[in-house]
Amino acid sequence: IPGGQKLAVVGHTGAGKSSLIKLITRFYEFQSGDLLVDDRDIRCLDLSQYRRQIGLVPQAPFLFSGTVADNIRYGRPEATIEEVLAAARQLGGGEWIADLPHGMDTDVGERGARLSLGQRQLVALARVLLQDPSVFILDEATASIDPFTETQVQDGLDTVMNGRTSIIIAHRLSTVRSADRIIVLKQGRII
Repeated sequence: IPGGQKLAVVGHTGAGKSSLIKLITRFYEFQSGDLLVDDRDIRCLDLSQYRRQIGLVPQAPFLFSGTVADNIRYGRPEATIEEVLAAARQLGGGEWIADLPHGMDTDVGERGARLSLGQRQLVALARVLLQDPSVFILDEATASIDPFTETQVQDGLDTVMNGRTSIIIAHRLSTVRSADRIIVLKQGRII
């Protein structure tokens, strides 16, 4: 995938889309073949340094007990509150923050239970913006949200993907429409 390109990966359930992401992020180790980043085998890279360069938003993002600001800051613990706010405001002009009962100080609850799935996705996207990774991976993050919230998230995705190498796994055409290239997987192979 050339740097800065948006690659969409589509295919039926079980085709290998999420497994591909787990290989790229090194959540799974592979037994054969090569996976190279800048012509270097990812198994030779320092794992923590490598993962700092990857921003991942899964279908169901994990939020920790604490505030919205705390959860965004998780992407870069040393960030100031001004930097956290700036990242959040890049998504939908920050309007979503006004919808929260206490703004950035809203307690998300255990695993983000006090937020809608769309709001959790926006927190996860703000976390990635604050982290500022080189590679952005979206794993079906719009699959379970309503069309109105999808519009807010889609605008956020455009912001996050701007200038980054992006890998987008999705079923909805609206999510992959802006991709530079679309590949189709079937039974673990590109068809």
